[in-house]
Amino acid sequence: MNGVVAAGQAPPTGPDRPASRRWLPWLLAATVAWAVLLTVLTWTSVRDDPPTVREQRSLAEAGPVVDRAVGELVAAAGDTAVLTPPEIERGCRVTPFADGAVLIRGVDVFVPVGVERALLERVAERLPGHWRAGVRVTSDDGPRLRADAGEFVTVEGTVVGDGRVRLTADTGCRPVGDGYAAPATGATGAETEALAAALRALGGPAGAAPEVVVAPCPAGGAARTARADVVPAPPSPAATLAPVARVPLLNTPQAYAYRRGGVTVIAGLAGDRVALSATTGCPA
Repeated sequence: MNGVVAAGQAPPTGPDRPASRRWLPWLLAATVAWAVLLTVLTWTSVRDDPPTVREQRSLAEAGPVVDRAVGELVAAAGDTAVLTPPEIERGCRVTPFADGAVLIRGVDVFVPVGVERALLERVAERLPGHWRAGVRVTSDDGPRLRADAGEFVTVEGTVVGDGRVRLTADTGCRPVGDGYAAPATGATGAETEALAAALRALGGPAGAAPEVVVAPCPAGGAARTARADVVPAPPSPAATLAPVARVPLLNTPQAYAYRRGGVTVIAGLAGDRVALSATTGCPA
């Protein structure tokens, strides 16, 4: 009773030890089977189920969603919208053990000073209803548009300067996968001709190939923006561009815009420089 075992008697736990060793192969087999089952279920879920978190869809897979979102933004923003080049920011962490990247595509919109909030509200009203777009005004950031383009792509709109609004579509941090492939620009169009005419009027360099950015339009076709390097600003950009302008749209200290055929040409003014763009947009 006090723990002393009489001579010739086996300890109480002795008979159980061989039995517990016999269970070890079964426990090991069950553990391996459970791990295999989890692997199969995870692979099946990733293959067949829609993504439930952002990390399940790579940058390559999210890119077309962002491209379509930008087309919606161009259609909603109107004539003075300009596509900006895609940006890929690397170095974020998808998980503690995996690097990722963020794809951001944007649209700059030039408007008269004082109507920036009205533009954001108009864009929010024109975006697809299931995006749940809305505009909030805060004391720190002013008016800000937010919307959900689906598949974890976030849409935002902010005032970045007097008479200038920026709309963006953002993937958040994603696995890179095969990487982002921008939509093909195709052959040069009317926007490159309109840009060349504006460059000549401003005395810019001739013959340089413009940068072209493309996004699919919601109703078909594509929005296209041709962009040129900045050139020295003349005393009056509006007067200098008048010979090639057809229908003036905007004339502010920040920008001069006009239509030439189906193309909107914008001279963005920043100090003593002019940044030119020519855009074929999407129908609203």
